[in-house]
Amino acid sequence: MLKKIILLILILFISLGIFYREILSYGWMQAKGQIGILMNVQDVKDVLEDPMFPDSLKSRIRLIEEIKQFGVDSLGLTPSKNYTTFYNQKGKPLIWVITASKRYKIQAYQWDFPVIGSFPYKGYFDSTRAVREEKELGLTGLDTDIGEVSAWSTLGYLKDPILSSMLLRKEGSLANLILHELTHGTLFVKNNLELNENLASFVGDHGAVKFLLQKYGPESPQLKAYEFSKKYNDAYAQHILRGISKLDSLYDSFGTDLAPDPRKDTLKKNMIIRILTDADTLLGNKMTLRKRKSIKESELPNNAFFISYQTYKSKQNVFKHEFETRFNRDFKKYLAHLKQKYPSL
Repeated sequence: MLKKIILLILILFISLGIFYREILSYGWMQAKGQIGILMNVQDVKDVLEDPMFPDSLKSRIRLIEEIKQFGVDSLGLTPSKNYTTFYNQKGKPLIWVITASKRYKIQAYQWDFPVIGSFPYKGYFDSTRAVREEKELGLTGLDTDIGEVSAWSTLGYLKDPILSSMLLRKEGSLANLILHELTHGTLFVKNNLELNENLASFVGDHGAVKFLLQKYGPESPQLKAYEFSKKYNDAYAQHILRGISKLDSLYDSFGTDLAPDPRKDTLKKNMIIRILTDADTLLGNKMTLRKRKSIKESELPNNAFFISYQTYKSKQNVFKHEFETRFNRDFKKYLAHLKQKYPSL
């Protein structure tokens, strides 16, 4: 009887291993990548005491410490051990992210993961596997996009290190990035990445302005530079979101037959070109048009390009309105409200 039970358990584990082999393989690859980084970090204290480490970069590490403390004290973000270690990338990217969408609909392809839920993107520490999966998705008829990312959050389960690439950012961009990632460790709702990323983007944007104002003052070049770039980036994001609505209207006109069609592909391509070139009117800036004109047709973005704007920017006005009208621009009260409203991992 005992032998039969053991045999049944072995068959069960083998069956689960076969059924979930892709998830297990992916999980092992990601764990190996993360462990490889964590095994090669240095304590920030040691980096700051290293006479060979440039003073200009040490000042950026100290700035990260200030930003982190500001996030806790002024915004109500959860204290953590994040950014107390340093990892030198040696100029190399660390992680690649794939996004995918239907051919004639701006709808993110979803990847399901145990515990943390569904995501409209998938990260890889191995670029070869990322490229391979992107090609496999493309063969199924999906639009795909792949790109490098500059940071990620382990949601407080591990100590996220300062990456050497972070130290090359300007003050406002650095504050935005750190506050964005710390927000994930404060509130992360399962199966609602659009809310998570939009909230983190909102806190990063507005928290960065508040930090720069407090540290450097209202007339500082750091604040003025960040506000200028934020004004343009916000206008561009809203332009792209309006473009998504136009594309959705076009796709709705295609009817229910969504098989690949050269005529539909031409209409889609022309609409995307129009959306990108119309961006030259933003803030009277002609730079975007010049850049887009130089893009080859083979490099023209597809539906997957638009997914990140849905994920990160589609709810900014909702958060802004609620923050200003209901909470009188008090970040601590607003975050406390959101933490109570949404169950976090």
